[in-house]
Amino acid sequence: MKYAIPCGAMLLSIALPVGSASAADTGQDWPAKQITWVVGFVPGGTADVLTRIAAKELAQKTKLNVIVENRPGASGAIALQLVARSKAADGYLLTVPGPLIYPTPQPEIGRELAPVMLMAQGPMVIVGPARDAKQNLQEVLSDAKRRPEAWSYGSSGNGTSQNLAGELLNQYAGTKIVHVPYKGGGQAVADVAGGQIPLAILGSAPVLPQIKAGALKAYAVTTPYRLDSLPDVPTVAETGFKGYAATQWFSVAASNTIAREQLESINKALREAVTTPEFKTAVDNAGMLAGGGSPEELLTFIQADNAKWKTLIDSGAIKLAN
Repeated sequence: MKYAIPCGAMLLSIALPVGSASAADTGQDWPAKQITWVVGFVPGGTADVLTRIAAKELAQKTKLNVIVENRPGASGAIALQLVARSKAADGYLLTVPGPLIYPTPQPEIGRELAPVMLMAQGPMVIVGPARDAKQNLQEVLSDAKRRPEAWSYGSSGNGTSQNLAGELLNQYAGTKIVHVPYKGGGQAVADVAGGQIPLAILGSAPVLPQIKAGALKAYAVTTPYRLDSLPDVPTVAETGFKGYAATQWFSVAASNTIAREQLESINKALREAVTTPEFKTAVDNAGMLAGGGSPEELLTFIQADNAKWKTLIDSGAIKLAN
């Protein structure tokens, strides 16, 4: 089955499609009154947590009112469509997590959406309920082979980085653990901590408090490196699956009606925002790396990461639900 990979797989040019004729003809500046920063998932997940901190810093840098608005649904596609249809004067920004794959075409960074900046990148954590937890990931996977009907994993939605990480684990381990999509990481955390699902693969920000509180058992992290905040938790590769690596990232986009000078202005303010102590503390605690860079660098980064996943999907190495 073919999947649409927004944000890079089919981008035609590195030239950014901003400053459209419609925006120039109206003479409207971006934004007219305030910035509305849209998150396509429910509150509490990594995308939401990082966005709210960055939005606070952006407001201080620009002296504008910055409102974070959650528009969950369809693994973030509802938010993509909202911002892609917006006009320059509406003042929308959008957090686009990745890699993110959809079964049908959706607005893409580089086409309907303008790249602004990479906000952060980092690991996901494989967790389960602390009550009656297995000793390690090897025990989980061994039991999943013996009793496939007993195992499933939650993520923040179909085609998300967590879904991809889970299917990559199935491919490496020879398991068939069933994917359970949620509308965001916050909901999945609550269900796995409560024992409604036996596993979840989620960003580190929403699960770390539950791990520290003893409600969740952390089995492994998906990156090639361990987290300083979870020094005793191995990487998936260290548990016997050499070469396994999956990283999630969070980028910022705007409607492609934004004028070039406004895009550069917001990029400059965000580059400063992600260097502030509060933002750096948040990403450090989550084991993530703060972003930055130009819109062009974000576009190049997205193209390279999505190409890796497209190759795996096209080869049949990993399969996603329709």
